[in-house]
Formats: sequence, C-alpha cells, structure tokens
Amino acid sequence: MDRDVSEPRVVVGVDGSDSSYAAVRWAVRYAALLGGVVDAVTVWELPGLYGWSAPAVDTDVDEDEARQLMRQELTDVLGAETAGAVRTHVVHGNAADVLLRSAEGAEAVVVGSRGRGGFARALLGSVSQHVSQHAPCPVVIVRSEET
Repeated sequence: MDRDVSEPRVVVGVDGSDSSYAAVRWAVRYAALLGGVVDAVTVWELPGLYGWSAPAVDTDVDEDEARQLMRQELTDVLGAETAGAVRTHVVHGNAADVLLRSAEGAEAVVVGSRGRGGFARALLGSVSQHVSQHAPCPVVIVRSEET
C-alpha cells in the first residue's frame, strides 16, 4: 500500500457485509471532505492455515479474480465513477492485523461494526473491536444502514 502520498488517506475494511458497505460510503464522503484518497482493503485468510490443523480447502486463491470481484462490489455500492477513485487492495493475512498495518499514516481507519460471521446480536465484531483498541489513527465504526 502506498503510504508516501501527499494527500490524506482513509483506510476502509471491506468484507462483503452490509456494515462494510456502509463503512465504504462513509469513508468516501470523509475522504472527499479531506481532499484525500480511499484505500479499500479486503483481507483473505484460509481456515486451518494457523495452529495445528491442516487446511482442508484448496489453497490456490486467485488474487486477480478477488480484486475484480472487489472492484465489482465497490461499483455496485458506490457507482462506477466513485468506485473508480477508490484504490483497492486484496491482502492475505489476519484481517485485524492487515487493517492495523494499512492504517499506519492514515487520517482514519473505517470498519463496519460487524462482519459476515459471528453472532448476529453482537454490538461489535472481533475485527472492529481489535482495530478500535489498537489502531495508530482515529477509528470510525459504522453500523449497517439497516440497523
């Protein structure tokens, strides 16, 4: 991720959940106020790659395909013109760790309140909670517009 840009950066986590889409919309509006850019980050991690269990899934992830799918998602959420101005990053690793590294030097990191997994009634998901406690910059947690 290019952190040596002269304009302010807003980092946003995108995982396909409604709250991450709301976070993307919020990040775009905030970056426009700052005259900055948005770095949308999608993180992939295969189950079983950490710890003692062996992966039970195919470990070949096509990052180009994932990037194209992310670009299509952003176009669906933001419209083609706005989505075209968002820089996309598909990164392998732990979601919270990747977002924290990506947020270094950013004006803010924006995450949805809850991702696609976990407990539906939980106020915060594990990633948003971890990021809120350890981020090197201000954190904005956005709930889905349905809630």
